[in-house]
Amino acid sequence: MADANITKHALADAMKKLMAEMPFDKITITHICERCDMNRKSFYYHFQDKYALVNWIFDTELSALIQQESVKYSQITDSASSPSTQYIHKISLSSDDYRMGLDIFSQYFYQNRDFYRPALQIKGQNSFSDHFREFLHPIFQFRIETLLKQHGCPPVKNQYMTFYTETLSDTFINALERWLQKKDCMPPEEFVSMLFTLINNVSYAICREFSADYGQESTEFCSACRQPY
Repeated sequence: MADANITKHALADAMKKLMAEMPFDKITITHICERCDMNRKSFYYHFQDKYALVNWIFDTELSALIQQESVKYSQITDSASSPSTQYIHKISLSSDDYRMGLDIFSQYFYQNRDFYRPALQIKGQNSFSDHFREFLHPIFQFRIETLLKQHGCPPVKNQYMTFYTETLSDTFINALERWLQKKDCMPPEEFVSMLFTLINNVSYAICREFSADYGQESTEFCSACRQPY
């Protein structure tokens, strides 16, 4: 197992360096193997293709980061779930925790922006964007469900929840990609601050506007998405 991890990390390091030097679509398995002095058989023993390698880099590095942060915030004690799941739930519970998680998340992408700039541009089947989107869905779903429960709202229909999580995931990925693609992208602290300005201030203003425009009808306006009792 140790040898397998050494091989995977060597391939990952080669891939990250190549992605900083040339377009993703120009990188071949031969390029990757030559960079770390391995053969193609070794590559295909561990990964289906270069798309799988990119996704593995994200999964492995983020998992290590989550494990590290889970130790820092060890007050999460739920033996029925993994540390990664515990930490994701922790950063989804309140506004302060959510911001803390977003700070850590944004710092990671900023520090690795030379890799994620091209990674977010990958399109098609098994693309990193699709893989990242699947990662975000349960986080946003948990956050929405937590907020609804905290404010005494009834659960929403499954199709509405799917729409909410997909829309929020797409919006976050687009914002992240736009941020990282800028040559002199702002520091992660500023990026997170701008996101929270949008989430907190603008959302609050829109809510006030809807309340003023619809009055009592606003309740009926929202009822379509609720689960039947």
